[in-house]
Amino acid sequence: MKIASFLAATVAVFAVTLCQAQATPSDKGYVIVTDYLTADGLTDVSAAIQKIIDDNPNRTIYFPDGVYLITTPILTPADPARSVALELSNYAVIKASPEWSHDEAMIRLGGKHAANNISTPGSNYYLAGGVIDGSGVAAGISIDSGRETVIRDTSIKNVTTGIHVKHGVNSGSSDCDIHDVNIVGNNRPGSVGVLVEGYDNTFTNMRIGGVYVGFHLRSQANSLRNIHPLYYGASDDSYDDSCGFLDEAGNNWYDFCYSDEFATGFLCSGRSLYDKCYAYWYSKRGTKHTAFRSTGRFLSLVLNPNIGFGTHNATEQNCILEEGEPGGTGRIENLIVLDPNLVTGKAHLPYIKE
Repeated sequence: MKIASFLAATVAVFAVTLCQAQATPSDKGYVIVTDYLTADGLTDVSAAIQKIIDDNPNRTIYFPDGVYLITTPILTPADPARSVALELSNYAVIKASPEWSHDEAMIRLGGKHAANNISTPGSNYYLAGGVIDGSGVAAGISIDSGRETVIRDTSIKNVTTGIHVKHGVNSGSSDCDIHDVNIVGNNRPGSVGVLVEGYDNTFTNMRIGGVYVGFHLRSQANSLRNIHPLYYGASDDSYDDSCGFLDEAGNNWYDFCYSDEFATGFLCSGRSLYDKCYAYWYSKRGTKHTAFRSTGRFLSLVLNPNIGFGTHNATEQNCILEEGEPGGTGRIENLIVLDPNLVTGKAHLPYIKE
């Protein structure tokens, strides 16, 4: 009798678990946008999406598979009492019109009703899933205000700038978390994967291609882990200005970040920490390949770097370090160079610590 009861209870629990796992967005109480508009890729649904957001505070807005054409930016509220979460199915595409004429991003998280509030439920809004397609002319996603903002599991394609984290409302801090995101730029000079102006953000597990600057940091106290920008620009005339990680502020943390094919791997300003970072080249683009470059004195701590200039693809100059001015206090420890005979610069030697 006890065994039968146990088996019945187990089956009941399994059935409930299975039902929950298979729950549809409607079962979860989400607002389904295709109940209000047509995702045919031909009809401009900008106003319709904005109305759904404005009319449904503190709800998850769900986008089923389809193409959602927009001609104007979509704004979500940062005010916790008005905020929404945007969740896209894997093959849902929000696509900019080819006639896009706005400087602002397609999706502006916290773009209206700015707030600096993490005490009230609703502050933890997000965008997850799907594809944001800039049609080669639009910026993808921006975080304009709010805190605890999340972007995750999203693919951003054909954009001028993939993600723009603006100056934060919390005394400059934006406090956002971005992870498991792939970005492909429009493959033109000036394109940027991620532009960061707010402080105190985390970026994890990102792949970036088709840009001339992978990550551009204008703020401090950011954590980057497992970030891989790759250069394959269409215009080699602008190659010398390409950079995997352009850090204008310093005081940032890099863990297993990989600059792939950019003229400069890591441009350092101030003091930042680089651990297990990698710079590699496999083509002869340009005349100089530089792993680390400082705008002034070299002040950063570089631990366990791995540098490869490509045995058959080395350029005329192959530098571990290029200094803006000598006399820095930085250090390079446990340096690994795959092809040391190709190194032409010697600026790194005073900073080597075994």
